[in-house]
Amino acid sequence: MQTQRTRSARAARLVAAVSVATAVAVGFVPPAQAATDPFFSYTGETPLAALDPGAVVATRTMPYHVVGISMPVTAVQLVYRTTDAQGRPATNVTSVLKPPTGFDPTKAVAYQSFYDSLNPEHSPSRAIAGDVSFGGAINASEAQFLAALLAQGYSVIVADTEGQQADFAAGPEYGMNTLDSIRAATRSAETGLDADTRVGLFGYSGGAIATNWAAALAPGYAPDVNDRLVGAAEAGVLVNPARNLTYINGSVGWSGVALMAIAGVARSYDIDFSEYLNDHGELLFDKIQDASIANVLFQYPGLTWQQMVKPEYADPASVAPFMDAARKVNLGEAPTPTIPMFIGQGAGGTLEGTPGDKPNVGPGDGVMIAGDVRSLANKYCADGNSQIKYTQYDALSHVPTMLAWSVEAFGWLNDRFADLPAPTNCGAIAPGNDLVTRP
Repeated sequence: MQTQRTRSARAARLVAAVSVATAVAVGFVPPAQAATDPFFSYTGETPLAALDPGAVVATRTMPYHVVGISMPVTAVQLVYRTTDAQGRPATNVTSVLKPPTGFDPTKAVAYQSFYDSLNPEHSPSRAIAGDVSFGGAINASEAQFLAALLAQGYSVIVADTEGQQADFAAGPEYGMNTLDSIRAATRSAETGLDADTRVGLFGYSGGAIATNWAAALAPGYAPDVNDRLVGAAEAGVLVNPARNLTYINGSVGWSGVALMAIAGVARSYDIDFSEYLNDHGELLFDKIQDASIANVLFQYPGLTWQQMVKPEYADPASVAPFMDAARKVNLGEAPTPTIPMFIGQGAGGTLEGTPGDKPNVGPGDGVMIAGDVRSLANKYCADGNSQIKYTQYDALSHVPTMLAWSVEAFGWLNDRFADLPAPTNCGAIAPGNDLVTRP
């Protein structure tokens, strides 16, 4: 049996190794992207529709990698059956990282990455397998979070939340991919997890999209998983994407993300945007079809919707297919989670170049809107979930909010596994914006 001293030493070595690898990633220029690994493509004879969501169809085991550097952590990768944004059977990939400090099959954390990309080659599973790419380097910035969870003895489940087509911003698909990854992880003998494993959800920004949608869809889509969820910690939450378009439209740093989100939603719901785009918009859309968030941040200052579309479509509400899709990805119109939730949100977005004085929007963190997130938290409270804690970081923008929130989030999640009463500030959360989909 491992002694506490041995476990602590191994944890310290893991954190140190991850810190070194993450430091290597700073300023690193990756080689050309590797060819797609056939592991990620389902070639089985059984039709996907005949398989249950979460069914495992392929498995492999390897070391966990950070920017191509092997870590002292075992990763089990699983290809599994799930559901896409349009309700069609699909396959996806998840990675289960085993803690080197002593395995406990009773607890795991589903960590949802903020890899935010339109390219499946940038997914966590590729980075964990050792692939190195520019967009995939974002995964290295999250390695410290994974190391902290592993050092506390959690198995960590890291799904490709956007699916194998990289359906960026398609929240319902993120949620189903996440829930089915938990099913797959607890059905595979190689992971050591099982039907009694309790699971916590953890995600920031793009990871919060997956975290909140998983929590919202679990009671109906995966009640077997919902019964084992101890809680969800999230921050930097995307609620009403149509309003976010208004918020970041023309901003200094985040306007390019709006371009990515429009392209991602169009891909997810098979919307042909060509009839709405002007020549400039068509060039931009073609350019970002394989882009990572790293390719667009602060690279399209001042870009607006109106600069990309034909004059008759200057109002986003005039593009009916887009508005229909925007409603489908609006968390304000999704079911209410039944589990405890710790929700954080920054409101100092002027620090990242996004004004906070637009009518019917209000302050945000630069990309996500605080008023929308407050309304979501209040909705959950009003719908009967009294285990909601909301924290707003008024002086912080999107990037620093992640650090401030994560310190508290780790402790909050540990308390849920310890079966301590979930804190709440229902009734004391300030009002926010309405949650109806409109630009």
